Amino acid sequence: MKRYKLLLNGTWQDSENHLLVVDPASEKPFAEVAVVDRPEVKKAIEDSDAAFRAWRSLTAKERGDYLREIAAQLDRRADEMAEIIVRENGKPLAQAKGEVAMSIDHLLWFAEEGRRAYGRVVPHQAQGKRHMVMKQPVGVVGAIAPWNFPLVLAVRKVAPALVAGCTVLLKPASATPLSACLLAECIDAAGLPAGVFQLVIGSAPEIGAEMLENPLCRKISFTGSTSVGRSLIEGAAQTCTGLSLELGGNAPVIVFEDADFEQALDGVMITKFRNNGQSCIASNRIYIQRSVFDKYQEALCSRIKELTVGPGLTDRVDVGALIDRKALDTALAFIEDATAGGAQVLTGGVRSGETGSFLTPTLLTEIPPGAKCSQEEIFAPVAALYVFDTEEEVIERANDTEYGLAAYVFTSDLNRAFRVSEALEAGTIGVNDPVPSTSNCPFGGYKQSGWGRELGSEGIDAYLETKHISIAGIK
Repeated sequence: MKRYKLLLNGTWQDSENHLLVVDPASEKPFAEVAVVDRPEVKKAIEDSDAAFRAWRSLTAKERGDYLREIAAQLDRRADEMAEIIVRENGKPLAQAKGEVAMSIDHLLWFAEEGRRAYGRVVPHQAQGKRHMVMKQPVGVVGAIAPWNFPLVLAVRKVAPALVAGCTVLLKPASATPLSACLLAECIDAAGLPAGVFQLVIGSAPEIGAEMLENPLCRKISFTGSTSVGRSLIEGAAQTCTGLSLELGGNAPVIVFEDADFEQALDGVMITKFRNNGQSCIASNRIYIQRSVFDKYQEALCSRIKELTVGPGLTDRVDVGALIDRKALDTALAFIEDATAGGAQVLTGGVRSGETGSFLTPTLLTEIPPGAKCSQEEIFAPVAALYVFDTEEEVIERANDTEYGLAAYVFTSDLNRAFRVSEALEAGTIGVNDPVPSTSNCPFGGYKQSGWGRELGSEGIDAYLETKHISIAGIK
């Protein structure tokens, strides 16, 4: 069993205790990784703060050159990284390769965008004064990444923070720490100075508490559940620690009768079943206009039955294992709750095989009001179909949630596309586009789906302070 170490202040360190990493397809451990306790996290934050002074003094171009080298190292090890993602996460290999490619794109985007973190000169209103506004790095950043996209969602935090001039402690999810270990190896190979990037793995409550309470940690960026996000908000209120939060979702998909039928089918298959349905922007509530509902339901059911379930490293697998047995049990409980109220299972709805946390891709219809799958994030390959009649009705139903991360619209009417996109309460809208996220545009949510934005120019702004300089006595 391979053992992975942690990158702390420029050296690779082991620990007395280790965390076992389990393959969700076999439910067997296959690697172990070193862990830290809270005093070691405190020391890491102090080392990051010491490294911050020199790192921030580099030009954005110089920091961008480091990001380009990290991208080159990651590209060189792309196949290895993709296989590790599959083994610890369960997703199909092709999708893991896509995650690596997107991570490289993020690094290259921010390597360039760092040079455009502009300030400005503001026209003065009083004689003898001049005003400047400049952007400066916030300092030490605690980056807490989730398990569903263990590499790319870590890179979304690490890349902009580093290029902005911040130093970073990355805390990956305990279920999927190995892709972060390989990322740390790529960062170390790129030659970053000691303490600029560090990898901490261990107890989430202990690590999170130290990040929140230590005054040297100026910012925490977290992707995960809304409940944990609320806990971070409560903790940050005591210290005024800055937060960026990408939290839960409950994404609606709206298919209008004028949509391209095949495009809408393809779109729902991608938004629902990509990453085994374990995505914060996965389609959760699929609304189909009544005139095409029966035809669409039949076609979608046929498509879902064609999906191949199995270990992610197996050829031509479409849906892999869920992250663990708890996730499988939760998905089955969603299905049971819906059927108890009268919902119909058109396909799937049961565990697949006797080993691993596999679920047969599922299609539910005739879902009763108040069913959990209508109110909560499913996070599994379970598609829930609903019928609607009018544009006004479906907008109201789509917005009837405490979340607002993403939404999807399929229509061939350009006027409707604009109307509905503007009316939907979500941070990302995909119009005839099932994969709207891109390095150069902001990503984040309305309502209880989070605070702030990642990616795009906003992704760097999250790690910059804005300073106003007023100069008087100018003659």
